[in-house]
Amino acid sequence: MEQKFIIYQMLLRVFGNTNENCVPNGSLSLNGTGKFSSVNDAVFDHLRTLGVSHIWYTGVIEHATCESFEEWGIRRDNPSVVKGIAGSPYAIKDYYDVNPYLADNVYNRMGEFEDLVLRTHNAGFKVVLDFVPNHLAREYNSDSIPYWANDFGIGDNQNNFSPDNNFYYIPGEMFSRGTYNERPAKATGNDCFSSTPSDNDWYETVKLNYGVDYLNGRSRHFNPIPKTWRMMHDILCFWASKGVDAFRCDMAELVPVEFWEWCIKEVKQKYPLLQFIAEVYNPSEYASYMYRGGFDYLYDKVGLYDTLKGISQNLSGRGWGPSASAVTGCWQSINDMQNRMLNFLENHDEQRIASDFNLGNPFRAIPSLAVSLMLNKAPFMLYFGQEVGESGMLEEGFSGRDGRTSIFDWCSAPSVVRLLKSIGHNPSNSTSALTREESELLKIYRGIFSFATSSKAITCGETFDLQYANFNNPSFDTGKCFVFARKFTPGEFDDSFHRGGNTIANAASAPSEVVIIAVDFSQSISSVKINLPQEFFRHWEIPFGKFNPYEQVEIVFDKYGVGILQFQY
Repeated sequence: MEQKFIIYQMLLRVFGNTNENCVPNGSLSLNGTGKFSSVNDAVFDHLRTLGVSHIWYTGVIEHATCESFEEWGIRRDNPSVVKGIAGSPYAIKDYYDVNPYLADNVYNRMGEFEDLVLRTHNAGFKVVLDFVPNHLAREYNSDSIPYWANDFGIGDNQNNFSPDNNFYYIPGEMFSRGTYNERPAKATGNDCFSSTPSDNDWYETVKLNYGVDYLNGRSRHFNPIPKTWRMMHDILCFWASKGVDAFRCDMAELVPVEFWEWCIKEVKQKYPLLQFIAEVYNPSEYASYMYRGGFDYLYDKVGLYDTLKGISQNLSGRGWGPSASAVTGCWQSINDMQNRMLNFLENHDEQRIASDFNLGNPFRAIPSLAVSLMLNKAPFMLYFGQEVGESGMLEEGFSGRDGRTSIFDWCSAPSVVRLLKSIGHNPSNSTSALTREESELLKIYRGIFSFATSSKAITCGETFDLQYANFNNPSFDTGKCFVFARKFTPGEFDDSFHRGGNTIANAASAPSEVVIIAVDFSQSISSVKINLPQEFFRHWEIPFGKFNPYEQVEIVFDKYGVGILQFQY
């Protein structure tokens, strides 16, 4: 039975960094970093209050950085091809190692990661890890490669395309940036087949070759299986063997779907419970990557995320956006795929809700949170600090003041520092407890997540969109408000009955649960009266009585624009 789960995305080096005095462009020794050991029992306890089931540890696999770890036998990276001083977690330097700066003892860094996985599992959570298949660091250098594995670029034909090349080469041309020179130049990660990528390109990365000849009509050469396919398969199995439960696959749509079709099937033969989440932004490719490629879940960025952001900005006077009724089009456009989309309001790529570039106020997003979290059975993702309104408005260095928490700089997130201290991460220092607003927001998040994860109607029930029945309702403003219902009927496939030793007969006699959720994105309306159409009763076999077709039902909003009505039958 499909059931909602909650992912908490944690950029480890920032999440666990409790330095309140970080300076722009500061070094590791000056600004500090979070560690594997930063995730302790107090953190796990906090995540339980939010109903979290999966923790996405972002930035674990070793990436290029300007910091030196040469004394531990790790080759130094040229700073000319590193973004920021800390470096991007998506410029992978060694697929078979973890970042040395995350370890308390660099020599034991892999052991400390394995201990984190074990502690996470023992605390009742699953582990999600990044898999970056499309590109790697320009100075990729694996010093931890297993004896049975091959390294990238060995044996490549640098003069011509070959499906057994790991890279794409630009013969006769040089890539030059600062003190770094590369001949022949390699194609850049964002499909830039030029020896002179711009500052806006992913110049610090190199595109991997999966057998697609981009410069000759994108012809595909997949038989025999290209070398890169087998190498990536081995990397996935390496991390799965460490206990990783799921992979968030970076820019999956830049890698041919045929690779995923082959690889996911192969990997799941060894690790059948492993899950794959794809970062795909092109809706026309959704079905291909889900049904053919074999992904369990896809990002719902250009659909629900963009729509909710536009509605919220529009109704808070911070920009133009669609009306609240546009939410209906989000689920209609993907229909039966909606329960396998990953919903979110923040992640490392997007501007923080509380930033000046977005809503400027985290409370303005509570209606969006209610919709994104409860519209369907799809999993939901929280970005660290979202629950306390982290604004991402620091001038960290390379990232600049852009409304994002930097993934390129050594920095901390002020509200997260206060959160960690308030939950006992550092009980000896209570000078930076959560502000009143942060505490209030956290209480709201805990309340809405507690409700959502404890309600069967929300976690695994059906959805009925009630918006269409209220377009001609003078008591309901469809431009500002959205309303939908969720229903769960216990039955044969309800795992909770079987786990509790109950019989199918008991399940059949248990009442059905209906939850009606209405939101006011403008947060200016105290209550609404909604129409419940006859089809609502007929489709879900709801008996007449307490509520009837053509009668209006009143829903009262809280001060943040969310109203919930529950009943059983």
